[in-house]
Amino acid sequence: MARPIGQPVARFEVYLVRLDPTLSSGIRKTRPCLVISPDEMNRHLRTLIVAPMTTQGRRGYPSRVPVTFGGTSGQVVLDQIRTLDRTRLVRRLGVLDEPAAQHVLEVLATLFAP
Repeated sequence: MARPIGQPVARFEVYLVRLDPTLSSGIRKTRPCLVISPDEMNRHLRTLIVAPMTTQGRRGYPSRVPVTFGGTSGQVVLDQIRTLDRTRLVRRLGVLDEPAAQHVLEVLATLFAP
């Protein structure tokens, strides 16, 4: 069941998200995603900016942040961020820990620095 539009969503929460349909080489399926959009955006818009999470893929790639979430090691895939409607959220899985959240912000700043 999709999360109602009016319920708050916070930055660094992890949700199970329906990513399909996806074109080309984008991450597919229903999978955990990290909300990276700022809370101000999350409070006022129907859309969220998320980064998929994976347990597979390129280790040590600079746009991928290693994390342990729910007892599983994986990566936040910042090279595949996307904006999506919050109706794609299936359910909340938890919140990323503070050190990992700070690492995500650092990598995002590096990716988008002039």
